[in-house]
Amino acid sequence: MMKRIYVAGDRHNNARAAKQIAEAIEEIGSIGLAEASNRKRPYNGQPWTHDGERGKTEVRGVTFRDVRDCLILALYDTCPKKVDPPQSVRDLDLAHADLEALGQNLSCWIERYMGIYPNIGKVR
Repeated sequence: MMKRIYVAGDRHNNARAAKQIAEAIEEIGSIGLAEASNRKRPYNGQPWTHDGERGKTEVRGVTFRDVRDCLILALYDTCPKKVDPPQSVRDLDLAHADLEALGQNLSCWIERYMGIYPNIGKVR
């Protein structure tokens, strides 16, 4: 379960807030900043994951606005809603977002925009 991160209004505790953000980012999965920054690392995960065969797919035919829209749609799929139906991302409870699910949902939305969803190929 994700921890709640308190940043707003916490001027005197920037170090604590930065540490909490770093810990939350680390919880996205087993991948850390150094690994995420290494574009030459192998795709040796399970075939249907970001780290496997599915992750090798190059993004094509999608604009930066499309990527932003995919992120917003992934947020709606991932986050608990403060009100139903939500009218904007401000109606989402971002403090309780599952960041690993957000990454997976973002990939699925980008695949939909590319017209290749589900991009799982042959799974053995």
